[in-house]
Amino acid sequence: MNPLDVDRLRAETAGCNEVLHFNNAGAALPPDPVHHAVVAHLELERRIGGYEAKARADDALAGFYTSAAKLLNAHPDEIAFVENATRAWDMAFYAVPFQPGDRILTSEAEYSSNVLAFLQMQRRRGVGIDVVPSHPDGRLDVAALERMLDDRVKLVAVTHIPTYNGLIQDAAAIGAVTRRHGALYLLDACQSAGQVPLDVAAIGCDMLSATGRKYLRGPRGTGLLYVRRAVLDRLEPPFVDLHAAEWVAADRFELRPDAKRFENWEFYVAGKLGLKAAIDYALALGVDALEARIRDLADQLRHRLHDEPTIHLRDPEAATAGLVTFTKTDEAAEAVMARLRRASINVSVSSGAAHFDPHRRAFGAAVRASVHAYNTRAEIDRFVAALTAG
Repeated sequence: MNPLDVDRLRAETAGCNEVLHFNNAGAALPPDPVHHAVVAHLELERRIGGYEAKARADDALAGFYTSAAKLLNAHPDEIAFVENATRAWDMAFYAVPFQPGDRILTSEAEYSSNVLAFLQMQRRRGVGIDVVPSHPDGRLDVAALERMLDDRVKLVAVTHIPTYNGLIQDAAAIGAVTRRHGALYLLDACQSAGQVPLDVAAIGCDMLSATGRKYLRGPRGTGLLYVRRAVLDRLEPPFVDLHAAEWVAADRFELRPDAKRFENWEFYVAGKLGLKAAIDYALALGVDALEARIRDLADQLRHRLHDEPTIHLRDPEAATAGLVTFTKTDEAAEAVMARLRRASINVSVSSGAAHFDPHRRAFGAAVRASVHAYNTRAEIDRFVAALTAG
């Protein structure tokens, strides 16, 4: 693994000249190749028309599936382009043929939007929702998961990296026990795609959702869904159109034989080209190298914040990802974010409901500072100085 050329990364990231960006878990700063891919296509649409511009881009658009498959160690026909990670996750979840009495197993740190879907399915179909306990360090207890698996468990759904801390779940261990019991496994990789290597064969997931705008550094309004070939015929998309299916007789339609059955006919063409450029950029750098750089910066930031008496780290013990959450004595998280923004420093506030997670319920809103490979130690120094000056 070659070390990253951070100077080059920053030179190719115009936003580094404008802001100190520690909001990469919200939306990272796009590199030049992503920006140019999107803008060039929008300019082409402006000059010759949307359909005509799309026709010129067809070969590059087809290459998206090859690039995304390489990122995940999947097959191109197992990839769908979807407008965001939530919709990708929804398309997978609502395709599962739940029946009354089925069970869903999930983690204490599950993303709240996903839990809303569980609750809706509980109301619609009478499914059960069971939360797998965690180890004291925050990670899901895989042995407990195996004890809870039975023939009524239709789905195991886990968020790989929670939105509100730097925990990384052992996705492969979860996949191994889930596969042994025959349940479907849906992995929410919204925060992990582009931050840590993702090998769906090693993980053992049946479905995986991801976004473009976070650690992949792609455009907003882009995402992807992976669906394993072997489970495709067990899933029916919650809605279809003339791209996802073919009307073959007056009373019959046939779904596409690949993961594109989860796509729409109309899509964000420039965004898809931009997401391909973002994936190619990450692959050229090496996701292993990106992970090492992000983890090192996050460790440095946690160490610096740990030494500050007014700062209270809120990450669990096992946290190693690029998301660092904390609260500050006598200053609300929203006030910290606003004050830092006035200094051209970007963070976000994590305040969503987390009713399953006892660790998260112990405190209110927290500041989330999330680093990427183009950030620097000097930026950490500047961040801590600005944070503690208030």
